[in-house]
Amino acid sequence: MKVLKFIGIGIVGIIALLLIIALIVPKDYTISVSTTIDKPQKVVFDYVKMIKNQENYSVWVMKDPKVKIEYTGVDGTVGSKSSWVSEDDNVGVGSQQITKITPNRIDVDIHFEKPMKGDDSAATIVEAISENQTKITNEFYGHADYPMNLMSLAFKDFIKKDQAQNLANVKKILESQP
Repeated sequence: MKVLKFIGIGIVGIIALLLIIALIVPKDYTISVSTTIDKPQKVVFDYVKMIKNQENYSVWVMKDPKVKIEYTGVDGTVGSKSSWVSEDDNVGVGSQQITKITPNRIDVDIHFEKPMKGDDSAATIVEAISENQTKITNEFYGHADYPMNLMSLAFKDFIKKDQAQNLANVKKILESQP
């Protein structure tokens, strides 16, 4: 009986500790990954602003070959949108829409329905380093309310890994083109 009481107190203590840690973990976070592509800025920018091109490099799209994607609006312009439906929980159900385009930045709003509901945003920043070299940065802006903000600590690593792979895929695609 004392052992069960000790285990119960231990479990309550761990939960309390996690809830205290969640009090200091930020609710808003940014995940940023960059790489350099040996192509002119315009070439890189014109490629990544087209949402449909994500079919060629996005690890999230490639996780489910059966994903159903619908595109609305004029691709690569403010207002264009992709909506996806997948039975795979790694892909889920959601949409992204371009909200702003400047000469070196594309901003999107992302809406998730499944496996969890949520609204976040992201940006792709494309900066010329030289005439034939470009720095590309993917940024994801997330928010998690208390106490779910504790989960963002692990979640950020998954997103960062996938963002890095997406950029590696874009680099490979663009640098293989003449």
